[in-house]
Amino acid sequence: MLQDLALLPLVDIKIIDVSSFLAGPFCTTQLAEFGAEVWKVELPEIGDALRRFGTITRNGDSLPWLSECRNKKSITLDMRTPEGARLMKQLVAKADVFVENFQPGTLEKWGLGWDTLKEINPRLVMVRISGYGQTGPYRDRPGFGRIANAFGGLSFLAGYPDRPPVTPGSATIPDYMAGLYGALGALLALQARHRTGRGQMIDIGLYEPIFRILDELAPAYAYKGLVRQRMGPGTVNVVPHSHYPTKDGRWIAIACTNDKIYARLAVAMGQPELAQPERWGTLANRERDREQVDAHVGEWTSKHDRAELLRICEEAQVPCGPIYSIDEIFEDPQYQARGNILKMRDERVGELPIPNLVPRLSDTPGSVNWLGPKLGEHNDEVFKGLLGLTDDDLRRLAGEGVI
Repeated sequence: MLQDLALLPLVDIKIIDVSSFLAGPFCTTQLAEFGAEVWKVELPEIGDALRRFGTITRNGDSLPWLSECRNKKSITLDMRTPEGARLMKQLVAKADVFVENFQPGTLEKWGLGWDTLKEINPRLVMVRISGYGQTGPYRDRPGFGRIANAFGGLSFLAGYPDRPPVTPGSATIPDYMAGLYGALGALLALQARHRTGRGQMIDIGLYEPIFRILDELAPAYAYKGLVRQRMGPGTVNVVPHSHYPTKDGRWIAIACTNDKIYARLAVAMGQPELAQPERWGTLANRERDREQVDAHVGEWTSKHDRAELLRICEEAQVPCGPIYSIDEIFEDPQYQARGNILKMRDERVGELPIPNLVPRLSDTPGSVNWLGPKLGEHNDEVFKGLLGLTDDDLRRLAGEGVI
């Protein structure tokens, strides 16, 4: 059901999304879910690369496209042509935000760089996401999520110390993180525009959000010369704070972030004496005996089924959670109660469950109104309704491969 437009916080914001694949598109998806009108610009006949990435549905588009480009309006336009660049400039004059993730210098080559666009529309906010940012000696290097995980410092930490680094969860984490920071940057710039009347440019290197979230890694190195190594499922500075096996062949996560929580765990294990100061009651002692502490907890968890462990830890107020696979997520009552999985119906694919939007706003909530659109689905609405082109214009432009 469509959200009441009056309740959407970004209903008056118009966004041009010329980005491709995931980082830029995810940025604009966040804004589209809260009312922004997003014109997703794609190459004629080819479309965004995300349409062909991942599981392909019977309509020819991928599941990532349908999920991550929801609420957008698709138009086709080849900005590389003089006529395409001219039409883009007309759109820019009517837009609030422009999002791109080409290699630096690409838009400038087409006559659509920041210096040009801000002259056309001084109130424009431009979000630029690239592998290494718009400046620096690596600015011209291509980049993808896997490279950003590696260069940003996260991949080095993922895995066990005696084995090679592994993919930290997903190679697309940097794309999603950069998209979130891009959306945040756009909102900050729009807020600043209320006071100054001027737009500005947001510059994000794909690796930068990864480096930003590595807690004390940078200051600990500068302060103590510490180069953190891979720790498997363990966590620096606290223990037990890891993944532990269960009797029924599953895994749970337990997080004892201080001495009080560890004391609760010791009681839950039926061994309160372990929390005495002379044993493992202090973090310093647990750090000293990290391997023994984790092994002891693992021996205990291995004697109980996962459900029983969750019950015991919950009663003892010890943070504990199941390590879920996606099928278990679909069955979990918390996910169901919170509506975290949104079931959308689309004539092209039928019912499709997708992750619901985040965050939740109490008074002005966002919504998902439709899945990723068909290629060029909104050409008439934008080119005719917004720019005033005629049917003859559209036929000519299509014949020339511009749209």
